[in-house]
Amino acid sequence: MQRFLRSLRFLELALPIAAVLIAFAIGGVLLALLGANPFEAYWVLISGAFGSVGGLASTLTKMTPLLLVALGICISFRGGVINIGGEGQIIVGALAATAFTLWLRDWPGWLLLPLTLIVGALAGAVWGGIAGVLKARLNVNEILSTVMLNAIALQLMNFLLRGPMLDPAQIAAGTNIAQSEALPRSVWLTRLAPPTLLHSGVILALVLAVLVYLLLWRTTIGFRIRTVGLNPSAARYAGMPVPFYVAFSLILAGGFAGLAGAVEVTGVSHRMLEGLSGGYGFSGIVAALFGKLHPLGAIPASFLFGGLLVGANKMQLTVQVPSALITVINGLVVMFVVASEVYVRRARRRAGREAAEASLKRESSTPSAEAAVP
Repeated sequence: MQRFLRSLRFLELALPIAAVLIAFAIGGVLLALLGANPFEAYWVLISGAFGSVGGLASTLTKMTPLLLVALGICISFRGGVINIGGEGQIIVGALAATAFTLWLRDWPGWLLLPLTLIVGALAGAVWGGIAGVLKARLNVNEILSTVMLNAIALQLMNFLLRGPMLDPAQIAAGTNIAQSEALPRSVWLTRLAPPTLLHSGVILALVLAVLVYLLLWRTTIGFRIRTVGLNPSAARYAGMPVPFYVAFSLILAGGFAGLAGAVEVTGVSHRMLEGLSGGYGFSGIVAALFGKLHPLGAIPASFLFGGLLVGANKMQLTVQVPSALITVINGLVVMFVVASEVYVRRARRRAGREAAEASLKRESSTPSAEAAVP
């Protein structure tokens, strides 16, 4: 049994790596079908993401929103709810942060910047909370509600960026490009490695990863969230308000995605743009799953997938293959990682049953104390 448990722990570590390798192998086949050399393409991808200071800075920049979204996914999945609404929550958070900053642009930066980030997080929390309340009170499937809320957020962004929030300079020039007015410099996040886009938001994301770990595994609230996710019936029997923690998990997940939107606005684009979410809401799910739904595990996972996004653009320019191939590889990684997790869970249950049966056999074969007395 001990040998089996050791092999199970090895599988838990090895299977996610194997999932990535298998996904890349299939991606190599697709590259060959597109007429490209898979080895050359992957070398360009890796060197573009990790082979230079600029590449590493770009990877860390992409990692920041991925990690923030992944932290929210870790909370919601641990709470037993599936948040597919990261894209909409990012958009709403970025819109709220932009509108708030432009409204109060004359405030000092030391006050306006943290308030802008808080407003973005609160907007995302409200957007996630809508799905949370619908799930907790009316048992509405959170996958459907969060996907629909993504579409609503997208249409809201299109309306605002072509109407009330359209940059006055675009109106004056007659170009009407869908973007907001630029944010004041007082709310721009500090650049850590000029002239690259790497900003101080990456430090914030890393600190929050540690705080989420402490929340989930070192506090009563985190224990209740995980209990509700593992066994709602047992949590209800223990007196925990299950609907509250279901909704609370989605509220926190939305808050982290909204914060990611605010960080992108203040750290990278410095204005609200179409396409600002960049697919981070979905890629963050991949990073969270690859990190085993652990906040600290999400850090290297987000770094890896941030590098894939950066390297994909380099690969597209150099090898002339579509960067959408990385989306395909991400989907394959999710499929294989989830399949490996299902296998590990089944192996755990089998080990538990075998341990229980062995214990019962030992008890039945051990003579009782009364029988041992002559």
